[in-house]
Amino acid sequence: MRRRLPVSLLSDQMEKGNAKSHNTRIFYLVTLSAVFWILLLYFHFVVLGGSTSTIHEPVEFEHTRVVKIEEVSENVANARVIEYARVFEEHTHVKAPEFPFMRALRTIENKSDPCGGRYIYVHNLPPRFNQDMLKECRSLSLWTNMCKFTTNAGLGPPLENIQGVFSDTGWYATNQFAVDVIFSNRMKQYECLTNDSSLAAAIFVPFYAGFDIARYLWGYNTTTRDSASLALVEWLMKRPEWNVMNGKDHFLVAGRITWDFRRLSDEESDWGNKLLFLPAAKNMSMLVVESSPWNANDFGIPYPTYFHPARDSDVLNWQDRMRNLERKWLFSFAGAPRPDNPKSIRGQIIDQCRSSKLGKLLECDFGESKCHSPSSIMQMFQSSLFCLQPQGDSYTRRSAFDSMLAGCIPVFFHPGSAYTQYTWHLPKNYTTYSVFIPEDDIRGKNFSLEERLGQISPEQVKLMRENVINLIPSLIYADPRSKLESLKDSFDVSVQAIIDKVTRLRRNIIEGRTEYDNFIEENSWKYELLDEGQREAGGHEWDPFFSKPKVEEGNSEAAKNSWKNEQRSQS
Repeated sequence: MRRRLPVSLLSDQMEKGNAKSHNTRIFYLVTLSAVFWILLLYFHFVVLGGSTSTIHEPVEFEHTRVVKIEEVSENVANARVIEYARVFEEHTHVKAPEFPFMRALRTIENKSDPCGGRYIYVHNLPPRFNQDMLKECRSLSLWTNMCKFTTNAGLGPPLENIQGVFSDTGWYATNQFAVDVIFSNRMKQYECLTNDSSLAAAIFVPFYAGFDIARYLWGYNTTTRDSASLALVEWLMKRPEWNVMNGKDHFLVAGRITWDFRRLSDEESDWGNKLLFLPAAKNMSMLVVESSPWNANDFGIPYPTYFHPARDSDVLNWQDRMRNLERKWLFSFAGAPRPDNPKSIRGQIIDQCRSSKLGKLLECDFGESKCHSPSSIMQMFQSSLFCLQPQGDSYTRRSAFDSMLAGCIPVFFHPGSAYTQYTWHLPKNYTTYSVFIPEDDIRGKNFSLEERLGQISPEQVKLMRENVINLIPSLIYADPRSKLESLKDSFDVSVQAIIDKVTRLRRNIIEGRTEYDNFIEENSWKYELLDEGQREAGGHEWDPFFSKPKVEEGNSEAAKNSWKNEQRSQS
């Protein structure tokens, strides 16, 4: 349904003049309404239609500056805002409706301001929502002493380069669930922070949502698990910044999988909290290391790796080193079987690694394991052409990002492990940097990973590896205490994606339109895969992978298993 632009600003004028008859006022209102809709149709078909139809090729202006299609599209979108107000005011002699976010949009037009359209406002939350958790870091996990992992701005203790696997600086024993604090500390270095929320392209909520739920997942009732989330929403909704868009310009980060925040009932036995099901939270965007394919308010961002460079040169040198390595293994896998999960293909993958002379296996089962040694993991990935990335306890694995950091081409077996998750950070054309083998192929008795991967030509392997290596900057989190000079890391990519999302929403509100036609939330995973200009999601070849269970107990169980395996790794 299209949203009508507010005309309430006319109401006071219409109620004036007691001498006018009731019929006259009705006639005036009907006439003005007709003029409004005529103008809206004119704006939609003439202004918008004429603006977009001519954008096909890059446009060259004086001074030999080439303007890219994306720039032209953005300029046209900005012009629409101005043109709409002009046409409205010319024909009605009434000032166009002023939306509360117009000042923020107009900063985009100021080409002398390098932060125009990029300002971020950060809520100054009470310390109970972030810093107090760090002070009580021993309570953040039952099995892991998170205190050491919150040091160095969330990067954890430095890693020594004894075996020569790492570079000499920038490597840390980073916990895979530490994104909350890493992201918040990176935000402190963001170059376009503002104390004036009316200028903000988006508003950041520095709530450590992942750390909060980690404290209470085992042995605590639902009231305790929900306490901080409910208090946060109550605090936010009292803020004037919230009322601008009812929170739709707000975003927060949680370094955990989405299922920890999607409790379906208030039964004490049910898993996690209900943060992402709270009505107010549904308006916000939550960045998680694994998102739900069936919900529209969470977005996947990379797990943290062990590499957190402080300078561009650290990244460029690492990329060059990955290009020149000798890789003796055709494929490798680091992981443990899942005997309790009949749908898991890990057992078959482990068997094929063991039986192949070209395969390498790093077993991560019980007790002491090289799987918990960053140097052992990275050394194997650096020696492999392809790295196998089956589902873990849920769709995703940190290992996928460790392997790509090592220049190893990932092999995925479910589209939810990467392709529908990290659409901001990975190319839509997944064949350029990865191999996809459906899980059912692995279950086939005669399928051979060695044969399938061996069929890829050396030239194609080289091209795919180069694409993987080129992706490295956008998949890592730079050291929060410094800033890369020109390269964009995972934080930069994520923030820009949020800004783009909010900006599109604001423009759509002004134009009285929606981003998609017939939006279906249960098909959320499809929309990020649409080509530019597509407004509706139809059938997709991956539909069988995302048949939503009637009850999502399977996802809750995956979250529980994730924690059980964390317990095992610490035992």
